Amino acid sequence: MTRVKICGLTTADTLDMALDHGAAFVGAVFFARSPRNITPEDARPLFERARGRAGIVAVTVDADDDLLSRIGAHLRPDFVQLHGRETLARAAEVRRLTGAAIIKVLPVSTPDDLTDAAGWGDHADHLMFDARPPEGSALPGGVGASFDWAMMQGRTFRQDWFLAGGLDPENARDAAAISGAPLLDVSSGVESSPGVKDPARIAAFLKAVA
Repeated sequence: MTRVKICGLTTADTLDMALDHGAAFVGAVFFARSPRNITPEDARPLFERARGRAGIVAVTVDADDDLLSRIGAHLRPDFVQLHGRETLARAAEVRRLTGAAIIKVLPVSTPDDLTDAAGWGDHADHLMFDARPPEGSALPGGVGASFDWAMMQGRTFRQDWFLAGGLDPENARDAAAISGAPLLDVSSGVESSPGVKDPARIAAFLKAVA
């Protein structure tokens, strides 16, 4: 079974659907430009229902200390996902400010992009390989773009890793099989419109890789 993270959840019904169908991780996005943005204060009561049932992930993009401290105090996440240009030193600061483990996202469009993974070996608890967004995109992810999953075949890393980018219920099984990814991350692929999660598509995605 491939473990799955359902990302960008903002409502109780979609979060419950993810939990009830076996999501291993559930994600809250803290990035103002995202249609999935939520505040740490609003995320706290929503994601508390996931405590002990799935890993709670706070998704950030070059977040400042104030936001990270609020995330740590209110959400108390198990993981902080770094989706920006964070350095190794900044990752250590994020860990200190939030008390959470680190998921580092690396954008991919060619095999050369995978070389950056080695430098994160001792600094991230998980890696995530996400499709590099189209030029000019206002978002670093969650835009439905994908990359050639075959690039990941046979690759091993010091930590379990996520495949992300352009995944949906229709291609999830093939994506896992072709890439060999132990973990999948989905956001826009289980939405009916940007930022609006579809409970039926969440269930279908999780069933596809169960």
